Amino acid sequence: MTQAARHTMLSDTATYDKQSGDVRAVIETPKGSRNKYRYVPDCDCFELATAMPEGMAFPFDFGFIPSTLGDDGDPLDVLILMDSPVLGGCVLQCRLIGVIEAREKDRGKRWEQNDRLIAVASHARTHEGVRRFEQLRPHTLEDIKAFFVEYNKLHDKRFQVLGIHGPNRAAKLVKKGMAAYKKHGGPH
Repeated sequence: MTQAARHTMLSDTATYDKQSGDVRAVIETPKGSRNKYRYVPDCDCFELATAMPEGMAFPFDFGFIPSTLGDDGDPLDVLILMDSPVLGGCVLQCRLIGVIEAREKDRGKRWEQNDRLIAVASHARTHEGVRRFEQLRPHTLEDIKAFFVEYNKLHDKRFQVLGIHGPNRAAKLVKKGMAAYKKHGGPH
């Protein structure tokens, strides 16, 4: 008896959609959620990572870029601007509009690079014409930065923004993340 082939795990999905050229993102935590979820490749499932206090919620859908690795050893983080939240586990096509280069520090530990890519879902209507940070509503980027600072404070961590860069820098970080993923044994 032959054994059926197992499906590709979400973390091993192709980084770019071949037809559109858009980057793919796997949603872990939907916009508006007070619960933070994380994808666990060992079981190909999502688990509750933490719950935030009343009044604090994710400003946009949050997830990762598959088949990439960041300096922290996890897939690259991405915040996706879209009209309304999607289900956790949903794979979206999106275009990168920039990156918040940042580092995080747990109490008593060393600083670790942990950038936040920012993208717009290809199917978004509200942000349809947005290609760069400068095209966002005023204060949107400041609100996103403030969210990550406050979110990390909840977990006794520090979050420090090192720089804000556009889509070209974001694309270079994705390519670097893809190379790191391949180097560490990823299938793509």
